[in-house]
Amino acid sequence: MAGFLSGRLWLEYSPLPSPPHPVSVPTPSHPAILITGCSSGIGHHVAHALARRGYRVFASARRKEDVERLRAEGLDEALQLDLDDPASIHAAVSRVLERTGGRLYGLFNNGAYGQPGAVEDLGREVLRAQLETNLLGTHELTCAVLPAMRRQGGGRIIQNSSVLGFAAMPYRGAYNCSKFALEGLTDTLRLELAGTGIHVSLIEPGPIRSRFRENAWRKFQENIDMERSPHRQRYLNLIERLKKEGDAAPFTLGPEAVLKRVIHALESPRPKPRYYVTFPTYLFGFLRRVLSTRALDRVLLKVSGDGGR
Repeated sequence: MAGFLSGRLWLEYSPLPSPPHPVSVPTPSHPAILITGCSSGIGHHVAHALARRGYRVFASARRKEDVERLRAEGLDEALQLDLDDPASIHAAVSRVLERTGGRLYGLFNNGAYGQPGAVEDLGREVLRAQLETNLLGTHELTCAVLPAMRRQGGGRIIQNSSVLGFAAMPYRGAYNCSKFALEGLTDTLRLELAGTGIHVSLIEPGPIRSRFRENAWRKFQENIDMERSPHRQRYLNLIERLKKEGDAAPFTLGPEAVLKRVIHALESPRPKPRYYVTFPTYLFGFLRRVLSTRALDRVLLKVSGDGGR
């Protein structure tokens, strides 16, 4: 096991691959890619990095002011896209295809948020909102670009999932649910697109530096009635983690760790179905294969700070 884990750490901290000359993808120069959730974090970093690498990047964000900021930063073709709004999704896709002459090489489904809270404290509308953004909007956007990819004979679809898409942790039930569902839907899509030239990959990050916790804290305040919850005392630890300055978890990496996987998924002639990112993802992937469910539960409770039940 030590050799396995040390190998994973080497992979995480190895340098980024050099840009191919030209970009080794089966499209003309400056292949087009649409990226969601570019206002900050992973999406923001990947959008700028791919633009520098020679891609024609359509960086999208939900809020108009974020789109304007992206354009001011040099992402001239940034556009507004709200995953909760079908009309916004289809308008964005139409705009991209109009500008590219109907071609789109890649889609990076990155836009998502986390709704913290115990499962029994999640109202139907709160859970529905989580699924609307993280699953249903992503699904609708993917289906909207598939006809163009079919016409051109191929493409790359990359779904940003999470370690919580295969390892559930307490007080993250809504997010767990959305990512478990995304993984099942993506696995099915990959099978259904076999032989079309359209490759589908999942990226499964662990802790990455971003505004994820900041946004999650806001959602907790909006949607969870802490004072009336039987989980009130345990929420105190959750809140401390959400509000903590700096890295809240060991082995946290920057968004460049995700970028490595995105580049491989876009440029490899044989992209992987799954890409682990961060040491915890490799660890839990390994433990899930070798431990019983009860033993894995004990580990998950321990690392989440809830081992004292």
